[in-house]
Amino acid sequence: MDVAEFFRQLNATHHLNFSIFYDSYDQAQFLQGIQYTVWLSLASIIGSLAVGAIGAYLQFVGGKATRRIVDGYVQLFRNTPPLVQLYFFYFALGPALGSLAGQSQPLLGNVTWAIASLTLYAGAFNVEIFRSGIEAVPRSTIEAADALGMNQRQIFRMVVLPLAVRISLAGLNNNLVNLIKTTTNAFAIAVPELLYASSQIWSESLNAMEMMVVLLVFYMVVIGAFTWMMHKIEQVTAVPGWGRA
Repeated sequence: MDVAEFFRQLNATHHLNFSIFYDSYDQAQFLQGIQYTVWLSLASIIGSLAVGAIGAYLQFVGGKATRRIVDGYVQLFRNTPPLVQLYFFYFALGPALGSLAGQSQPLLGNVTWAIASLTLYAGAFNVEIFRSGIEAVPRSTIEAADALGMNQRQIFRMVVLPLAVRISLAGLNNNLVNLIKTTTNAFAIAVPELLYASSQIWSESLNAMEMMVVLLVFYMVVIGAFTWMMHKIEQVTAVPGWGRA
């Protein structure tokens, strides 16, 4: 008996309707939801890491005004709910930009706004994570790099940031795990990610309980694998004498 036939029989005998394992239409919807979830996660992880590194760099080399701007950004996105931020971008900022550009249609789609919102939300936390890592780099190390003739940009790029990243990996792990889970907020603006796809399936197949079980197991496996990978990276990049090697 193949997998599809097993779940078809399970539905017939025990009324447990895991339709994504035997119905091609539901299966296609679910796989598309996984694709969108993976795309949202990867794009926002890469974007938030870039935002965090840039923000930490500006705090490291910038003047008082620059640091205040970065601090304002961090406070804005750290102290407001991510769902409210997503609604603001999609329902307020999007139409406003369209009106300024003289467009009746939105300039950006819901997927793009979801990525932008998730990136800026997680990036605000990454700025603080990188900042704490930078502050943990000994002053003597920075002075030694300066004595070798490096300028501030070179010191940050070649000395401070690599060490700060190693120190910050535990905090980054927690933030990026939270970011992957927060991608489900894109459901609110009809991005067809996994939760949205699953809701479409259970509304048509009337199998909400089964789909919720599938969703919980899926995220447990994905988040568990991601956490394991981050821990391995943390072990491989550990510097002797810096925390627990």
